[in-house]
Amino acid sequence: MSNKVLVFGEMLWDCLPQGDVPGGASMNVALHLHIMGFESRLISAVGNDDLGKKLLKYIKSYGASDELIQVNIHETSRVLVDNRDIENVKYNIISPVAWDFIENNPLLTESVKSCDAFVFGTLGVRNHQSLQTLLDLLHHAELRIFDANLRPPYYDFEVIETLLGFTEILKINEDELVAFGDYFNIEAKPEPLCEFLDKHFPVETICITLGSRGALLYQDGKFYSHPGYSVKVVDTIGAGDAFLSGFVKSYLEKKNPAETLDFACKVGAFVASQQGGSPKYKLSDLDHLEKK
Repeated sequence: MSNKVLVFGEMLWDCLPQGDVPGGASMNVALHLHIMGFESRLISAVGNDDLGKKLLKYIKSYGASDELIQVNIHETSRVLVDNRDIENVKYNIISPVAWDFIENNPLLTESVKSCDAFVFGTLGVRNHQSLQTLLDLLHHAELRIFDANLRPPYYDFEVIETLLGFTEILKINEDELVAFGDYFNIEAKPEPLCEFLDKHFPVETICITLGSRGALLYQDGKFYSHPGYSVKVVDTIGAGDAFLSGFVKSYLEKKNPAETLDFACKVGAFVASQQGGSPKYKLSDLDHLEKK
């Protein structure tokens, strides 16, 4: 039986100069895990509008379930994307939208109780309604994976501290490393920050993505590094989401830390070589990638 993974958060349209593309970190992660053969489901919401209907159709085109996606009176999410600098994509995230108002219900609670991993971030809980729903659900999760995914101004470090109190696995990038260091008054370097988080929160594993320079993994008090894979970057939208998905897959399959980090970097690099955050692919498509 495949592993069951639930992902809580945003689903949206990335409005690019060249056209609108389905996206959102949470939806990307759920779809990548589905491609990888997992029973993954997204907890989110869309509006009762054409954009919402198209997003649900998009989810179904992967063969993925939309059972836990709510439809409410608010508009479906759109994000205005400035990708002129492919290494530093900027986002204007319209607010409020449907996924700001995710409501808890018995189906969500039972689904979380039966899943093997529960993935969440900060953007999807910028509104009190969705935040309260997530906090209620976190009490029932067995393995809780926190993708920081900081999108200014839609995060609050007091909320982040609360979420860290539920977190076994944390994923951050280089910019988020600095933000965490500033808030906790810790030197913004991997070793002191990881040791601090390990000591003060239930966090056991920390992934730090380094863009084109690969990634670091902190697990059981040890660091592992990976230089990344050589690809021609098309856009970096969703590359971190793909990395996290690859990490979750290997972690749940109980691969060793080096193998887990390698596969995560491979998936992240592959998606950076494709258009959009959730391209359709087969795992065999990753075989041609070469390490740096």
